Amino acid sequence: MAARAALSETAVHEVRERFFIDASADVAGARQAMFAQLRAVQRVVGTGAGHTSAAFHDAYHPYLDRVWAYRVAVRKELQDRTFSPASFGWDDWDGKDRCPICRDELTVGA
Repeated sequence: MAARAALSETAVHEVRERFFIDASADVAGARQAMFAQLRAVQRVVGTGAGHTSAAFHDAYHPYLDRVWAYRVAVRKELQDRTFSPASFGWDDWDGKDRCPICRDELTVGA
C-alpha cells in the first residue's frame, strides 16, 4: 500500500501521460521501459522486500539501467551528445558493480 501511495503522491501516472504527447518515439519508448521497471520495483516493495534483499536488487538494478537509457535517449534528442557508462568510469548502467550490497552476499528475504 505504501509503495502504491508513493507513486500516486508523486503524480507519476499523470506525468507519464502528458509526456507521451510531446516526446519522440525513441524517448517515449525509453520512458515507458523505465516506467514499467519502476512498477516492477513497486511490486517487489509491495511484497515486503527490503532494500538489502536480493528480490529488491533484482528489480532495482534493471530499473537503474532503464533510467540511464532514458537519459541517454533524451540527451541524444536534445543535444546529440550521448555518453556511456565508461564516461563515468563505470562498467554498466545498472550499478551492480558500484552497489555495496550487490558486491557482498545478499541475504535472501532480508
